[in-house]
Amino acid sequence: MSYAEACALQKRVVGTRKADAIEDLLLFCQHPHVITQGRNGKRENLLVSEHLLRQKGVEFFETSRGGDITYHGPGQIVGYPILNLGAIRRDVVWYVRMLEEAMIRATAEFGIIAEREQGKTGIWVKAREERALDSQGSLGMTTLAGSSEKLGAIGVHISRWVTSHGFAYNVSTDLRFFDLIVPCGIADRKATSLEKLLGRRVGEMEVAPRLAKHLGELFGLELKEISKNELFQRLEHAEQTAAVSA
Repeated sequence: MSYAEACALQKRVVGTRKADAIEDLLLFCQHPHVITQGRNGKRENLLVSEHLLRQKGVEFFETSRGGDITYHGPGQIVGYPILNLGAIRRDVVWYVRMLEEAMIRATAEFGIIAEREQGKTGIWVKAREERALDSQGSLGMTTLAGSSEKLGAIGVHISRWVTSHGFAYNVSTDLRFFDLIVPCGIADRKATSLEKLLGRRVGEMEVAPRLAKHLGELFGLELKEISKNELFQRLEHAEQTAAVSA
């Protein structure tokens, strides 16, 4: 789904959730190549012109979410929880930490330790030591001590305690697209993906159910999977119900 379509869908769901005409929802999307800038973002963190973006087939959007600039694209799970946070816990910082925790727990199921970093939103994985043969054929080692790479990013919007936007988790993302930006405004860090960390192919459907499970546990919600068609049917009914109530 295009980023513009996803934003329009979120707006519809948020409206019906505020009217209490629909349940909490967790939307999982994949977007075609797109760069988005949050309301606190700096345009200088876009390293190429919009003309060059168009040539590369990358869209650009300014958004209402928090955070700076990021990239979305194929091989990345973008999660949009639309929750009545007022009925769960009225604490924005706690909410962001729980999004991080869900990604940390899902990553751990693949044997990878992801962590938070002080003063930085999202989840990070320490770069591993890389071993290679030198010119004499001896085994040498290149260490990236102290550095870490970003596996999951977060940018949220909350209105009347109803959440929108959310998180992006790199599964098999083409990381070269992050070179078009200063990801999240942090110049000295790179992005990584689960596929890069594991050294094998990983499908999004290996990851999405794990993320959903942990989000449900952390927010105390029982999740039930529905199809895209069922979602739109429920949404249309909710909009009609909300209109009658108004």
